[in-house]
Amino acid sequence: MEFLKHIDRELFLFLNGFHCSFCDAIMPYLTELWVWIPLFLWWLYLLCKKYGKKVLSIAILIAALIFTSDQGANLIKKSVKRYRPSHNIEIKDKVHIVDEKRGGEYGFISNHSSNVFALAFFLFFLLKPAKKIVYISLFTWAIFIGYTRIYLGVHYPLDIAGGAIWGFVIAFIFSKISLKVLA
Repeated sequence: MEFLKHIDRELFLFLNGFHCSFCDAIMPYLTELWVWIPLFLWWLYLLCKKYGKKVLSIAILIAALIFTSDQGANLIKKSVKRYRPSHNIEIKDKVHIVDEKRGGEYGFISNHSSNVFALAFFLFFLLKPAKKIVYISLFTWAIFIGYTRIYLGVHYPLDIAGGAIWGFVIAFIFSKISLKVLA
């Protein structure tokens, strides 16, 4: 386990080290969901095209999905109690922090990662079959949001991976529920 933590810490420091003043200025915004509204509107259009009036039911499912993903991630975070890189006394002086935002004390698993991967996987399940560009947009977006959390110094790569796995599990469960709701 210590070896895995060491690899995670070194990978974090490597990825967190790719910073510049331009990226420091935009990354805090790119991690926010409101910036991605045009992308969300495109996905909504695709859902409306495929499901018509059932899209309201999908919107309710998505709200429940995000709530479940987020609250589950909080429970895991409070149970595991793994310090964020920005709070880890061994490396906190090496961590590149943007705008002095260090996040809460614990970071495993990432709520951002959990939520965006839950949404990406859920939409993947709902929209298939779709053109490759749809799948690329879903997972490029989710991976990018995960990277912003590393860039900003608030999550290790395993925090992101753990969030992605949790998001997948929640999306899979909700996709099974959606089969019954949308039938």
